[in-house]
Amino acid sequence: MKKKIAFVAIITLKFLCPPVFAQYQKAQNPLIFADIPDMSMVRVGNSYYMSSTTMHMSPGIPIMKSNDLVNWRIVSYAYDTLGNVDDLNLKNGKQAYGQGSWASSMRYHNGVFYVSTFAQNTGKTYIYTTKDVEKGPWKASSFKPGFHDHSLFFDDNGKVYMVYGSGKIKLVELKPDLSGPNTDVPERVLIENASLPSGKNIGLPAEGSQLFKIKGKYYLFNITWPKGGMRTVVIHRADELTGPYEGTVGLQDMGVAQGGLIDRPNGEWYAYLFRDFGSVGRIPYLVPVKWQDDWPILGSNGKVPDTLDLPGSKGLIPGIVASDEFSRRRAEADLPLVWQWNHNPDMASWSVRKRKGYLRLTNGRLDDDFLKARNTLTQRTIGPFSAATTLLDVTKMKDGDFAGLGLLQKKYGQIGVIVEGSVKYIVVMSVDTADPVESQRIKLNQNNVYFKVDCDFSQRHDLANFMYSLDGKNWKKIGSSLKMAYTIPHFMGYRFALFNYARKQTGGYADFDYFRISDQRSSTN
Repeated sequence: MKKKIAFVAIITLKFLCPPVFAQYQKAQNPLIFADIPDMSMVRVGNSYYMSSTTMHMSPGIPIMKSNDLVNWRIVSYAYDTLGNVDDLNLKNGKQAYGQGSWASSMRYHNGVFYVSTFAQNTGKTYIYTTKDVEKGPWKASSFKPGFHDHSLFFDDNGKVYMVYGSGKIKLVELKPDLSGPNTDVPERVLIENASLPSGKNIGLPAEGSQLFKIKGKYYLFNITWPKGGMRTVVIHRADELTGPYEGTVGLQDMGVAQGGLIDRPNGEWYAYLFRDFGSVGRIPYLVPVKWQDDWPILGSNGKVPDTLDLPGSKGLIPGIVASDEFSRRRAEADLPLVWQWNHNPDMASWSVRKRKGYLRLTNGRLDDDFLKARNTLTQRTIGPFSAATTLLDVTKMKDGDFAGLGLLQKKYGQIGVIVEGSVKYIVVMSVDTADPVESQRIKLNQNNVYFKVDCDFSQRHDLANFMYSLDGKNWKKIGSSLKMAYTIPHFMGYRFALFNYARKQTGGYADFDYFRISDQRSSTN
């Protein structure tokens, strides 16, 4: 059934929101219209490397590379699995949605790349190291406690520190081998109330620390959120690591905040920050920086510019998301880096080798809900528009099985095939409140069916539609539209998801012929 044709994304300028995919002479904000929050960035020569947060996903802490600060591609992950525990494995009724690894700190020191993070569900701080950021291997170490939103910092005196906290920002010195805090050196408070520059009426205390040393001075970036206001960048400066620190508001525009500083080889400076943008997630922005009286001045007259004096974007396909025909040569990796599993996978229950040119998801256990199902394979949705298409072979599905294409978040949506006895149905399920609701079903009288999910994130419309086809040419909309919503329990933008789970018996499997992603609205929408 596989059509051996190359996937081509058609580019259009008629977007209802600042476009990021078309080829422009200048880069546009948002820099990346996809969920890439909590960025941390380093420059090594002419190359830039960036880490981000993906929490409960596996593998975790994606590492991205760019040669121009605009066009990024995923080149590795800091870890395959964060830990072999029930909540990360979706076992025994436990889950890690919105948990797992949070804001990472990426550093490059003496020829070694460092990525550190922390996890609430394990209570640990993790440090990953490698000399080859693209090929690895990554060496992992961990210790307690978990330092919240910390910044890993190598000072000129050879000592290594972590700056962390919420509201009250603290400094802890690490052991020389980074195996834990140096208990011979007392922890100290750097800033008693880092939120204060943004006002006294604080909702979200200052957090997301990122510390830099530039021309002999120390600069600490934090995010805070005054009540009734917006997310705000707060910057503190000191001549000594231990202070005293003086603070100021660095940026207060559109809620673009949390991040740090990066320089270009030509001496230009930028701040990398992100913005909450509805159900697509937290999306990155770049803001030009000028220096005045040894302070970084962010933005153009205090505003985030729409355009940047940087090369134009070539699009997020295939660097951040990509189509996949599931055809693998012997030496190729089983899954490209654009894919992540929802929680740790059961490696015995999936394959791209058992049937040439197909992803096979086998049911190794019973589950009764999309969010509980293991081995759900995901990619980011992208804005302002995106659509995903798959071809599903349901021949070997068993009674009670449910397989198809979904949109993963707490308020999820699914289009797929449910088997009841010997009868198969195309079904659309969605969650608008607490429980999933079936909005439509159609009897399926063949073993191959095409599914499509179409997303509109422009101007925060946050609407998704579901379609099916029996021949891959004629598409029909089915079921109700899904009003997508970014929820704190999941703390992640919507993901396209290939799924299969059993509700009555194990052993059935579904074969996915391909996954194709587009940055366009569907013509059937």
